[in-house]
Amino acid sequence: MAAGLGAIALWGALATLSVLAGPIPPFQMVAMTFAIGAVIGIVRARVRGLAWLDLLRWPAAVWLLGVGGLFGYHALYFAALQLAPPAEANLVNYLWPLLIVLLSAPLAPEHERGRLGWPHLVGALLGFAGVAVLAFGRGVSFAGTYALGYALALGCAFAWSLYSVLSRRFGETPTDAIASFCAAAAALSLLCHWLFEPTVWPATPVAWLAVLALGLGPTGGAFYLWDHAVKRGDIRALGALSYAAPILSTALLVACGLAPPTLTLLLAAVLVTVGAVLASFL
Repeated sequence: MAAGLGAIALWGALATLSVLAGPIPPFQMVAMTFAIGAVIGIVRARVRGLAWLDLLRWPAAVWLLGVGGLFGYHALYFAALQLAPPAEANLVNYLWPLLIVLLSAPLAPEHERGRLGWPHLVGALLGFAGVAVLAFGRGVSFAGTYALGYALALGCAFAWSLYSVLSRRFGETPTDAIASFCAAAAALSLLCHWLFEPTVWPATPVAWLAVLALGLGPTGGAFYLWDHAVKRGDIRALGALSYAAPILSTALLVACGLAPPTLTLLLAAVLVTVGAVLASFL
């Protein structure tokens, strides 16, 4: 659970670090930061005495889940942002913690299946309510002309929730596998960058440091923590607790002077906190 909270805290820094990194094309950013994430895992594995080939010897289902989860989620996310307003797309995307809670019962390993506890469900619903309050406080307004973008954002939510829940079925696969998935996702993102985007390098030393921090944290190191958490922690409670990420993200933007403080942020934080406490009861 501590690993899961660490991942959520790192995701809370994603928006601030992205702003500091500057206007780098999205697939280029993913390629750069996932490459850093892959290096973290490779160094970790080599220190533990694993050979290079040990990082490639995973079953096909593990490769499909890992690469599909990491690359698939980000590809859908960036496509959604291109086809729908960012605030609305983000709100739909943040259905993934609620979906983790809902999917954890039917898709859990057979020996772990049980009834969905009401504290988990209500806690996740309160968390989503907090994110919705924050989004609508910024003037979110859904329009039918962006239906495809909203559908892709919903695909994001399902991609990450399925990746998180199904990872528990491969609990015997060590977290070292994340290095392989990050490397494959970086390569696929680089290919998409070459095909669809211009290259824009970070403009200042601060921007370069922000990219490095992204790879070490929100879009790199956090994946290792999350993998450990969803395989060994209470995945339903983790789903509800994940709603802290957008609240922490907004709060950090405010603390850094990159966004104004609002009463909706306070209300959203209260809803998410109550939901997280409730989800921790079981």
